[in-house]
Amino acid sequence: MKALEPLSIVIPAYNEGERIGKTLTRIIEWASQALDEFEIIVVDDGSTDNTVEIAESISPQVRVVSYTPNQGKGHAVRTGVLASTGNTVLFSDADLSTPIEECERLGSALATADIAIGSRGLPDSDIVERQPWYRQTMGKAFNGIVRVLAVRGVSDTQCGFKLFRGGLARELFGDLTISHFAFDVEILFMAQQRGYRIAEVPVRWINDDRTHVNALTDSTRMLMDVVRIRVRHLWKKFRRTS
Repeated sequence: MKALEPLSIVIPAYNEGERIGKTLTRIIEWASQALDEFEIIVVDDGSTDNTVEIAESISPQVRVVSYTPNQGKGHAVRTGVLASTGNTVLFSDADLSTPIEECERLGSALATADIAIGSRGLPDSDIVERQPWYRQTMGKAFNGIVRVLAVRGVSDTQCGFKLFRGGLARELFGDLTISHFAFDVEILFMAQQRGYRIAEVPVRWINDDRTHVNALTDSTRMLMDVVRIRVRHLWKKFRRTS
């Protein structure tokens, strides 16, 4: 794990008062044993509950960045990554559906890649508790569209557990334009367009039903955002070469 240090761990949070304390405690326990140098950045995305108070009470090792109003998960992760200082940067969902220990798998993959992404879609992925059937179906359909329009060769762009080389993370997120759930697609699309190496890593994953994703409205927005990503970045590329 020395190659990862110092590691910045970015956690986007919106109304996570019920679970942010347990999540941060677990991350600190793991990081304190596995690492000598790390920072934890919680980005409060306009929460209306006690997320900030709980996060700030856990440990001085936790830095909280807070703003209002709610701007979306992509904006929150972007804010945290740009505030990071680590040699490597991990962003993780606040529910720890992917256990923090899986960072070690991603760290091993980063030895030969620029970005290591957790995946639920590989044969060796360990899905302990699955999403409801309709979410699985919608997710597979979305991933199929993403592979055609944007990110090729990746079976799962949406797992909320991704590790980057620090400078690369800050470069890509500095150019991010998508503020909501399709931001992962834009980040990976830009990475492929720029020739960066992406390693997809099978991880352990446990579904948490307490999701902020609306199966209908957010899925529709994500599809529209994927089209925008394709058009926007290819138009930029055309303008640069014309």
